[in-house]
Amino acid sequence: MSKSNPKVGFVSLGCPKALVDSERILTQLRVEGYDIVPTYDKADVVVVNTCGFIDSAVEESLDAIGEAMAENGKVIVTGCLGKRPEQIREQFPDVLSISGPQDYQSVMGAVHAALPPKHDPFIDLVPDYGIKLTPKHYAYLKISEGCNHRCSFCIIPSMRGDLVSRPVDDVLREAEKLVRGGVQELLVISQDTSAYGVDVRYAERTWRDKAYQTRMKDLCEGLSELGVWSRLHYVYPYPHVDDIIPLMAEGKLLPYLDIPFQHASPRILKAMKRPGAVDKNLERIQRWREICPDLTIRSTFIVGFPGETEEDFEQLLSFIDQAELDRVGAFAYSPVEGATANELPGAVPEEVKEERLARFMELQAEISAEKLQRKVGSVQQVLVDAVDGELAIARSKADAPEIDGLVQIQDGERMGLKPGQFVDVTIMGADEHDLFALVDLDNADF
Repeated sequence: MSKSNPKVGFVSLGCPKALVDSERILTQLRVEGYDIVPTYDKADVVVVNTCGFIDSAVEESLDAIGEAMAENGKVIVTGCLGKRPEQIREQFPDVLSISGPQDYQSVMGAVHAALPPKHDPFIDLVPDYGIKLTPKHYAYLKISEGCNHRCSFCIIPSMRGDLVSRPVDDVLREAEKLVRGGVQELLVISQDTSAYGVDVRYAERTWRDKAYQTRMKDLCEGLSELGVWSRLHYVYPYPHVDDIIPLMAEGKLLPYLDIPFQHASPRILKAMKRPGAVDKNLERIQRWREICPDLTIRSTFIVGFPGETEEDFEQLLSFIDQAELDRVGAFAYSPVEGATANELPGAVPEEVKEERLARFMELQAEISAEKLQRKVGSVQQVLVDAVDGELAIARSKADAPEIDGLVQIQDGERMGLKPGQFVDVTIMGADEHDLFALVDLDNADF
């Protein structure tokens, strides 16, 4: 870090999609000669990339802005909460600039106004793959912005707009750069991965002298050429999802689907403005598992949605029981400012929401524990994330970073494991969330 270069502090909040926005801004700052510093007192200006999806995220973002204002005083705000500038200005009238998500130009303009660059940009200040906020061995690969759905509980389209897909060759070239930079796992993210390319009519592009359509299956086939793990997130259960299951069975794509089902009562799904073919979903899950027995399915659900009766909730529990999903997150409904669901009748009392959430998670914990127990005795390929004391902390193909479980390798330090390393392990035990393992010496390549 140069003493003469202007210095920017950076706070990144929110989901992986916001994290990618932060990485792009940081990359541009470094290209233009700015140093990124870790403390407020060393920064000439601070950028706060906010989240504004639910009330707790708004509160966290406002707290972060407040802290930056108190500790530094020169603050540029961007991200989803930037779509509500009046809410920010009301508390912090002296912030330098406010912009919405993906508005990299406005952020850079505000930085230039507050802190002009001292010299011309030097491209070689930045690695070919850009600045990353994740560990070196995995990266989020954002394939589109926005969403064409209008789910009644969600305000993402009002913040990030309608679907805009990146050309498939651009995505594959970025993936290629990341892999060259040491990335071993690519996490495909968007608001709706299944809809990728629909806005550009699945336009065909060329990568490595081969034609690929801008659609989910072609993208997955291209990623399979890179020889690393590729994991799909935010996949709506459209019919064409069936087309990618064989790729998973062939080992071209991680056998992992992140599908936000949200509920299982047709009546509630209709109120949510979500697809409601619950019986068909169960049939498809069964068929997917027949094609790819190792398939892991993670999902998210909302309990206590306006109008949810005990019968609706029992339908949800029945679905969970039958579907036997591997990983599940659940949330009690929270009224998000601007969401049309807030106007629906039949608000569920808070104590009922919490009681239902507890019952839901108790059932899912039993299912998760049983499914993990079935893996005891098996050999699994894992990717090491960290070494902590005697343990190596790793993830299997069934585990996405930060949201799923871990594999704790008991002899990780003794076996000399390093972050970013693939290794085969024997599963020795399990609990509700994690697996416990030893390095499988019969298959070790060291």
